[in-house]
Amino acid sequence: MKKELITHLHERFEACAHQKDGVAYWLARELQELLGYTQWRNFEQVIDKAKVACTNAGQKIADHFADVSKMVDVGSGAQREVVDIALTRYAAYLVAQNGDSKKTEIAFAMSYFAAQTRKAEVIEQRLAEWERLQAREKLKLSEKQLSGVLYERGIDGQGFARIRSKGDAALFGGRTTEDMKGKLGVPENRPLADFLPTITIKAKDFANEITHTQIQQSDLRGEPQITREHVKNNIDVRKILTDRNIAPESLPAAEDLKKVERRLKSEEKKLPGTTPHLPEGGGND
Repeated sequence: MKKELITHLHERFEACAHQKDGVAYWLARELQELLGYTQWRNFEQVIDKAKVACTNAGQKIADHFADVSKMVDVGSGAQREVVDIALTRYAAYLVAQNGDSKKTEIAFAMSYFAAQTRKAEVIEQRLAEWERLQAREKLKLSEKQLSGVLYERGIDGQGFARIRSKGDAALFGGRTTEDMKGKLGVPENRPLADFLPTITIKAKDFANEITHTQIQQSDLRGEPQITREHVKNNIDVRKILTDRNIAPESLPAAEDLKKVERRLKSEEKKLPGTTPHLPEGGGND
């Protein structure tokens, strides 16, 4: 496809894009012309196939295909109402997928909408990675706070490590921290939490917060008493997960957070404007 044609089609597709509440959409009757269909009844058949594809992909048709109507001129100043369909970017992509692949416009549209859809997927992935980094940073903070309150009660770093390890065993159904590191392939000198999925990181953080609060509210003292409390809290958090068929010890390892952080920081340098500062790596939990 020649560059001039690509530029022309791109301009036409962009010109026909509408916006509502920050969401881009296309009207089916305008898309009909863009995709080289002269008769609405033929294009309706393509839309019906796209709706089937939408359902098969596990999406709700109503979320992507919205029935609308508009008035059109029929001559002599008269107007009549015609039905139309507002299509999300995803719906427009499905329509293009189910169109006549021999049409130049269809070939362009498939690439156009696929590229735009991919951008949304990339954004979604980046937000998920950012959330995981934030959860990890919060876990570091809750462990620092817990370590501090234990120190005030005469428990040193080794005592804190023992309490944390027993909490892990309670959360992971009897598997120790070292067991989980071996299972997930975590390097010996790296913290387990750097390879845990977001939900498990948040579970550990939640248990820490409960223990920290209970120590202060109940004025708990001594390693045995605080260990019992921390184990109980991890068991309770584990039950919340297992009641929903989530076994923390059975979840697969997530990507090394140091790699995630480096990738996001590299992307950050390429982005215009400002981006939230990413947390630094580190920690040994």
